[in-house]
Amino acid sequence: MITRYALFEGKVKDGEAAAFRDAVMETILPKWKQFPGALDVRVTFAEARDEGAPEYPMILAVNYPDLATVEAALASPVRAEARAATEAVLSRFFEGRIHHHVTVAHEFAL
Repeated sequence: MITRYALFEGKVKDGEAAAFRDAVMETILPKWKQFPGALDVRVTFAEARDEGAPEYPMILAVNYPDLATVEAALASPVRAEARAATEAVLSRFFEGRIHHHVTVAHEFAL
């Protein structure tokens, strides 16, 4: 299985945490759930962090069955719609950057 993560590294603007969460759940998450071949789409909101630790107020994770499905999803028109929705929310509520990474879960027969 392949998991593609978007780590929202930075912070939500002061006083906007509730509005940010609502916008993510109502705008961003439904768009990412439309990705073709996605097995699961989930979002995790970070709570308090230790002082000095990197801030990840939100993590968006999308699971795919294989790399070919990831590539097809990223090439689909759905990506542009999801990206536009995400950028609209971020420009309003968020200060920081998005860091992407991909992990591969290897299954071994015992």
